[in-house]
Amino acid sequence: MGDLILGLVPLLFGILLSPLALMALIAVLVSPRARVGGIAFALGWLAGIALVLAVAFLVFGALQVRALREPPLWVPILRLLLGLLLVGAAVVVYRRGRARIVQMAQARSPRDVAAAAPQLPGWLQQVETFRPVRTFFLGLGLFVVNPVDASCAIIAALDARLAGVATAQAVVVLVVFGLVGSLSIVLPVLLAVVRGTAAEPLLARTRTWVAGNTHVLNAALLLVIGALQLQKALSAFV
Repeated sequence: MGDLILGLVPLLFGILLSPLALMALIAVLVSPRARVGGIAFALGWLAGIALVLAVAFLVFGALQVRALREPPLWVPILRLLLGLLLVGAAVVVYRRGRARIVQMAQARSPRDVAAAAPQLPGWLQQVETFRPVRTFFLGLGLFVVNPVDASCAIIAALDARLAGVATAQAVVVLVVFGLVGSLSIVLPVLLAVVRGTAAEPLLARTRTWVAGNTHVLNAALLLVIGALQLQKALSAFV
């Protein structure tokens, strides 16, 4: 159990520092419907994490990844592909982040946020007009269709299946993993809901910090996670 939890820590931070989700959350929290939109976005983000973890855990269970004394060949192949994806993503995140530090820090509206982050969907500029249901699906979709965040959750589910612990214990670990992984989204939303406009200075400072540092931290974490997956994959072939 201890080895499983320790192995999930880098994956956890990979989700916590997701720049795509944080930039989208900023756009929601600077909109006129910050409170309602923030809650809907956070619920969608939680649902996205839960969905990917649950589906991956069930699929790996159906494939019986622990049925053999050694994992089947597709397991290291999957780790190899995910590792390459994450290493490539680390390079992209770092290069794109450097060019947008000042622009994101000065954002004052959803349109400004979208201009600083053109990799986000163009319709994010209209997030201030979104109703709660649409904002919920924005949060859900940004996790499910983001290959980096989804890959971290998939790897977590795979590691839980391969850990050799009881299914109930693996489920509990993944539930805690998902809840903790959502805190970078949930906590700013709770702050905005509880303190309202009084939270704006703190949120502004947080936004500036995120704009200046998240891309570096996230790139480093993705590089570490990717390298670990590549090492596990290659060791299975040696």
